[in-house]
Amino acid sequence: RQHEAPRRVKRAWVIPPISVSENHKRIPHLLVQIKSDKQQPGGVIYSIKGPGVDEEPLGIFSIDKFSGKVFLNAMLDREENDRYRLRAFALDLGGVTLEDPTDLEIIVVDQNDNRPLFRQEVFTGRVVEGAEPGTCVMTVDATDADDPDTDNAALRYSILEQGAAGMFSINATTGEICTARPGLDRETMGVYNLTVQAADMSGDGLTTTAVAVIYLEDINDNPPEFTKEEFSMEVEEQAAGVDVGKVFVHDKDLAGSPGWLAKFTILEGDPEGAFAIRTDPHTNDGVLSVVKPLDHEVRDRFELTVSVQNERPLEPSVPASPRALATVRVRVRDVNEAPVFRQNPRRISVLEGTPPGTPITTYTASDPDTHQIQTLTYALLYDPADWLQMDPHAGTVRTKRELLHPSAFLQGGWYIALVLARDDAEPPLSATGTLSIEILEVNDHAPQLQPPAGVLCGRPGRGGTLLLGATDDDRPPHGAPFHFQLSPQHPQLARNWSIARFNVTHAVLAVLAEMPEGPYSLPLLLRDSGTPPREQQQLLNVSVCHCGRDGTCLDGALAAATAGAGITLGALMIILGSTILLLVLAGLGAARVRGRRRALRKGLLQRSRDDMRDNILNYDEQGGGEEDQDAYDINQLRHPELFTPRAKPPLRRDAPLSSGTPMPPRKLPSSPSDIEDFINEGLEAADSDPSVPPYDTALIYDYEGSGSVASPLSSIVSSLTDEDQDYDYLSEWGPRFRRLADLYG
Repeated sequence: RQHEAPRRVKRAWVIPPISVSENHKRIPHLLVQIKSDKQQPGGVIYSIKGPGVDEEPLGIFSIDKFSGKVFLNAMLDREENDRYRLRAFALDLGGVTLEDPTDLEIIVVDQNDNRPLFRQEVFTGRVVEGAEPGTCVMTVDATDADDPDTDNAALRYSILEQGAAGMFSINATTGEICTARPGLDRETMGVYNLTVQAADMSGDGLTTTAVAVIYLEDINDNPPEFTKEEFSMEVEEQAAGVDVGKVFVHDKDLAGSPGWLAKFTILEGDPEGAFAIRTDPHTNDGVLSVVKPLDHEVRDRFELTVSVQNERPLEPSVPASPRALATVRVRVRDVNEAPVFRQNPRRISVLEGTPPGTPITTYTASDPDTHQIQTLTYALLYDPADWLQMDPHAGTVRTKRELLHPSAFLQGGWYIALVLARDDAEPPLSATGTLSIEILEVNDHAPQLQPPAGVLCGRPGRGGTLLLGATDDDRPPHGAPFHFQLSPQHPQLARNWSIARFNVTHAVLAVLAEMPEGPYSLPLLLRDSGTPPREQQQLLNVSVCHCGRDGTCLDGALAAATAGAGITLGALMIILGSTILLLVLAGLGAARVRGRRRALRKGLLQRSRDDMRDNILNYDEQGGGEEDQDAYDINQLRHPELFTPRAKPPLRRDAPLSSGTPMPPRKLPSSPSDIEDFINEGLEAADSDPSVPPYDTALIYDYEGSGSVASPLSSIVSSLTDEDQDYDYLSEWGPRFRRLADLYG
């Protein structure tokens, strides 16, 4: 496609930009006349289009269509629209375009019709007190809606008002506010209010104002000071952990700031450290308190020297000054104090067995109130055994009853009592003291021989010894070791007997020559190790038995006595009584069995038709009793020919697993005329069955060895006479009572 050559536009149809001032009040105002070079018969029709004509805002511009004059119909505002671009058209009467459309630009000329505006009404800034001149604090800025390329928007800043000091200055072009001179002191003036101005036309035009508020930040440039040089306070004695009073200070620095907080120190007047001082975080005052109880009788007043300073050091630029000092006078007020036991607990020692009424100690308290005349009284507050009595005025403690040992009221040999001391003030006060009494052991008991009897073999050497022991009711060191010896009053005993020490509580009695069997009474002398030692002569009953090869007693009675030699006399009597009762019951049982056998022989057949019971019950089953339905019919014993024997012999339930198969049951007699004989035969078969022992068979246990510290149980029967007892019937009870028959038959 070939490019068309640019068409030449006639100069009359080219319209240069048209300038018009904003806020033009002579309306309508001719702006320009446009004209086409192509005049047609009948004339040319002109028109314009664009913003202000047929686009928003409408009606601002218009054109005379025949003459081509363009008019301004309304005032213009450059701040709303600084220029308008329109299009002009030329047409003939038939509506045919005579000229190409041309541009019509209308420029709105600015006028100084807008004041400057600050971005905010109040500007805020901060600067530390004492800042050097030239320290910038903040920047204020304003805007102007006028044309920025003209002086209408050229702004200049100034400070209209800031007080007489003139501490700040402002940059006229940038609006930056800085310190102008030294001497900013928050304690003198903490806030500065500046009135700043912005003016256009380089400061000669329209103006506006705003407020700049400058706060001075505090630094620690003022030390704290006491409000007065002396303070007086009062506190009760014996009070601890309480506040006495306050010392007041003043600090010009900002309250609550780190440079305002005070720190107090007690420099003099409190060598014992009875006082402490702390800072009240809300008021910054010093609070004096007592940390140790004070005693009016020891010291009734204190004079303290207290200093104060800030927790943070002063700024280096601040001149150094000495710490502030104040004198605090504290008076200790006297109050009633409780009595005091200077020795608490009080420990004393008393011999056991001290008789009643014996003074053992004087336990008194002292009254700290030396400036008050008071009387103390005493009483026993705790005396669990009721052993003591106390003088209420002198505080003398006496025994009320004999002090015994041992006692459930003693703890490790000590008896604890509490003593109450009370003054007569109003109200009265009391104190408690602990009285610890050690009950000293007295050697008032001789050792006792334990056991007092024994059995030994009468042959010297193996088996011819007996171990002797002793006990003592006294506590160490008045007890063991014990000394055993034959009575010096019977020197002939040393021919056949000897005693050798075994340990601290036992000795060994030995025979020196062959001794015949029988009882012997040996007088022994036993002595303890107390101070002074106590001794006592006692009899030792010794039974000499028949000796076996291994040195043990062969006699059954003496062997039984040996088992009981180590028991007490009371236990021996209990065993003896139980044995006699057992023998009596055994005799009664044997007599009853005899009577039943005789009655069974005489009347069993005669009363066979009139049996008291119809069945023999099978108690070998779970249940049993009168109502057992699985019982055996006794007619089977009377008429065995009517019944068929079982195919297999019944197994005995008491047979051990290792036993063999039991023997088959016996064949019933053809004529059961004597059922007693039948039953006796069955009993004999059961007794002679080698496979299983019956339940009532005497069991034989393993031999557990010989030789015992205790005496044999045979001493039980050695001290009894059985001439009045008849035990011959024991031999009639069968082989199971054969051993008992040998002992007593």
